[in-house]
Amino acid sequence: MLKSYIRTTEAVKRLRADTDGVVSFEYVIVAACIVAAVAAAFGTGGAGPIVDSLTAAITAIAAKVTSAVS
Repeated sequence: MLKSYIRTTEAVKRLRADTDGVVSFEYVIVAACIVAAVAAAFGTGGAGPIVDSLTAAITAIAAKVTSAVS
């Protein structure tokens, strides 16, 4: 029982000292903010010239990728 307690305590100490995970979490937060800003700017209704242009571009890219793979 004492060995398990010591292992758990040491693992918690290592987690507290580890700062690499914080950077990844910050990138996730920034990405979520960018997605929210884009959704707010362009809307989610799917209408307008910007949405039409983006849809056409994505469709063209998907078609070229599909033909390259085939």
